[in-house]
Amino acid sequence: MTDASKTPRERPTSPHLVTGGLGSPLLWRWHITMWTSILHRVSGVGLYVGALIAAAWAVTLASGPLEYAQFKLLLGSPLGKLVMFGLTVAFFYHLANGIRHLVWDAGHGFALKTANASAVVVFAFTVAASLAVWWIALRIGALG
Repeated sequence: MTDASKTPRERPTSPHLVTGGLGSPLLWRWHITMWTSILHRVSGVGLYVGALIAAAWAVTLASGPLEYAQFKLLLGSPLGKLVMFGLTVAFFYHLANGIRHLVWDAGHGFALKTANASAVVVFAFTVAASLAVWWIALRIGALG
């Protein structure tokens, strides 16, 4: 015979769920490190789009002055500038978070406070570097 109880046991829940006051599962709250992980993937996809834009730039440059002028007109439009600003943000975010991952690969920065602080540094660097690049571009007249 078995020693198993006839009463059903409580079923396990997913690690991202916690039990609410009445026994109903609630979603775990989002942490800044979760955002950095998701945004790292999103920025990587954005950089692939940027690579396609760079390839289009090279193709239009090789196609002649008329095609290149049309491409410059497209990128110089408000939508084009918005896309280029987004690519700048994606670049600096992916760079900063990649350095953060290199530190982790060395075995450092896993403590909760350190991981949260480094996430804040990544966001702060992204904003500061993106705004600095676009401010410099504005000052030298590169934004036409």
